Amino acid sequence: MRIVIAEDDPLLREGLALLLRAESLDVVATTGNPDEFLVAIDVHKPDVAIVDVRMPPTHTDEGIVAAVEARRRQPGLAVLVLSAYVEQAFATELLAQGSSRLGYMLKERVGRVQEFLDALHRVVGGGTAIDPDIVAQLLARTLPATPLERLTPRERDVLALMAEGLGNGAIAERLVVTDGAVHKNIRSIFAKLDLAPTDRADRRVTAVLRYLEDAHRRH
Repeated sequence: MRIVIAEDDPLLREGLALLLRAESLDVVATTGNPDEFLVAIDVHKPDVAIVDVRMPPTHTDEGIVAAVEARRRQPGLAVLVLSAYVEQAFATELLAQGSSRLGYMLKERVGRVQEFLDALHRVVGGGTAIDPDIVAQLLARTLPATPLERLTPRERDVLALMAEGLGNGAIAERLVVTDGAVHKNIRSIFAKLDLAPTDRADRRVTAVLRYLEDAHRRH
């Protein structure tokens, strides 16, 4: 796995590089601003980019803009975005543009090494990785009087883990239930959110988008 890191905080940047190299992963470049990051993408053609949301010069959304440009230059590039706190509009935008090979994690999650590495591998493998704390905050902000209110507490738990990018088996393990129970809950979620089996869109992604969109309107 070839990795480029874009993070303007030198301590975090080098700490990330040390952590990943200790896991025998190939960090091919570390960069501190968007311009250097895009040069590194062009030169090294990495498998995944780890990108801070807020980078110089204005520390607003330069990291996101650079990540979008990097994926334009290298289609299929996996991107794991790091943020110091929940930035709701970006979380919604992230999934709305397609969830494949994308992740959004809080920086504090890096300290939980195995969870961070699991998210990185999931994104590189073509999946989605959304920080569970982000999922919890966005679910808490969901508007009332929406189809999401039809969900039972267990169905909401299943939906939250779907949003993290977990498959049915991993959800069953996390909730200590059978695969069949998870499958039944997911079918119920789809039914309550009016997601028909014939829908062309990925119903798992659409289900997650429903509550992210509600949370965005509330905000």
